[in-house]
Amino acid sequence: EARVLVILPQELVDQARVFTGRATISMKLPVSLQIVLRALIEEGLKRPDNRALLTHVARQAKTVRRIRTAARRSKVREASA
Repeated sequence: EARVLVILPQELVDQARVFTGRATISMKLPVSLQIVLRALIEEGLKRPDNRALLTHVARQAKTVRRIRTAARRSKVREASA
């Protein structure tokens, strides 16, 4: 078992909260945001060949690379100044 800190955009958390509310009402059981997020992650991992999932992962990876590259360039400029 591992613990992971997940940082998500507020919009995504809001959508998960709406889903949590709907799941609670439809199942007539208390459903937490953690349960919903865990299920979404596990479902995504079960379908690694899903084209939409791979596209999303690629987009996120490119965004992270762009942000990190910009941060490194900024540090290099600050160090040389």
